[in-house]
Amino acid sequence: MTTTALSRRRLLCAACALPLASLVACGRDENSATPKPAEIETATACELDGMMLAEYAGPKAQVHYVGAAAPVFFCDTVEMFAALLRPEQARSVRAAFAQDMAKADWDKPRGHWFDAKTGFYVAGSKRHGSMGPTIASFAAQADAQKFVGQWGGKVLQFAEVTPAMAELGGGALHDGKM
Repeated sequence: MTTTALSRRRLLCAACALPLASLVACGRDENSATPKPAEIETATACELDGMMLAEYAGPKAQVHYVGAAAPVFFCDTVEMFAALLRPEQARSVRAAFAQDMAKADWDKPRGHWFDAKTGFYVAGSKRHGSMGPTIASFAAQADAQKFVGQWGGKVLQFAEVTPAMAELGGGALHDGKM
């Protein structure tokens, strides 16, 4: 084989590899980009207990894990915190979303998703969610403070919620639909 033929072959291989490398890089960028929140459908079920989210009141949450095509949903923000804060949690999280309860209807919450890590949460209020006592979620601190004025509780940022606040042990005792 001549040097000219070898050079052409290398050039041709390089030219073919460039689009393939671009596609691979594009796929990586897509997986690392923050996903958009998914909407609750009639058949959307809770990751932990299979409850149909559309049938229950109170704030909902969803977590998008690395390598998973679809998010997992939780029928209550307490369940989201329990999943994210437990020490054995090993799955990498791409994004977590909660509903802004200043905008969503408490009894039939739909839409109004925000980045859960940027939100404000009210723990210890008199308002119950799908599994009884809940941690109400808000995109704005002023809305969380207003909620506290009406329903009681304490405003916390995402990082201030502890695993003890996300205890799931007694939730089923408060659920009248199970």
